[in-house]
Amino acid sequence: MQRRRFLRLSAAAAAGAVFPRAHAAPATVPKPYSWEATPPVDSAVAYIRWMVENRGEDPRYLRARFERYQNMVGHVDLWEARNKRAFLLTPRDEFCLPSDRGVIYDVNYHSIGFGVTITGPRVVSRMTSTIDVKMGEKVLEIGSGSGYQSAYLSNLTDKVWTVEIIKPLAERTRAKYDELIGRGYTEYRVINTKQADGYYGWPENAPFDKIIVTCGIDHIPPPLLQQLKTGGTMVIPIGPPGAQHILKVSKDDVGGQIGVKRSDIYGGRPVPFVPFTKLDGDAVKGTHNQR
Repeated sequence: MQRRRFLRLSAAAAAGAVFPRAHAAPATVPKPYSWEATPPVDSAVAYIRWMVENRGEDPRYLRARFERYQNMVGHVDLWEARNKRAFLLTPRDEFCLPSDRGVIYDVNYHSIGFGVTITGPRVVSRMTSTIDVKMGEKVLEIGSGSGYQSAYLSNLTDKVWTVEIIKPLAERTRAKYDELIGRGYTEYRVINTKQADGYYGWPENAPFDKIIVTCGIDHIPPPLLQQLKTGGTMVIPIGPPGAQHILKVSKDDVGGQIGVKRSDIYGGRPVPFVPFTKLDGDAVKGTHNQR
């Protein structure tokens, strides 16, 4: 999930200015991915040992991930076993600037270049927990950004689609997935990526059981509501710029007619997102607010 602001310099130049060469790749994941494999959560020591043995990850970041996990469970940002597992298995530290790896599990948003940030883990986890993804469900993410959100989703279902509007960012994120797949994160093979204007969704692969939107807008995009399956759920920030409310949107058959129900996942507290940007030809210009 990403906040974004429109930059007037080229996206490629912006990326070169703030996103240095990626850190050296660590060892290949030592054991094949398994949907049945779940790390222990009774202690940080047990979790770190299991992750090192099964995933080959760096203990420095694993400890920070586990501590954030405990905090999020306490704040009810995570409340179901499969979602807890997905958070614990997703290396957020792989989807950020190398300079931010030591702080990437704090609550803040961090720049990843192109005027885009990786959203704080508590917001990501609450939005993901809210849509309650089941195995086999089709999930659409609007705003690929760093790639972290869809990586998280790939630990919940084997059917993930994600759309990114900024072409060089979409290309970089796809390359990141391919790199990680090559290192043994084979769960990311289920992630389908596309560079396009996310306002219009991904119609050729609709309908989707769940949709997660990562930028603010003053209305629910009709194409996304249309592409949401009856009985499906969407989470989306709705409201004026800087004062959006993250809504859970349920689309149901009510007596033979389609009904849409909305509820605020933060109980009325605003969570600011920048506007939902749009394409003008091949350029990212303006927003989809105020149709």
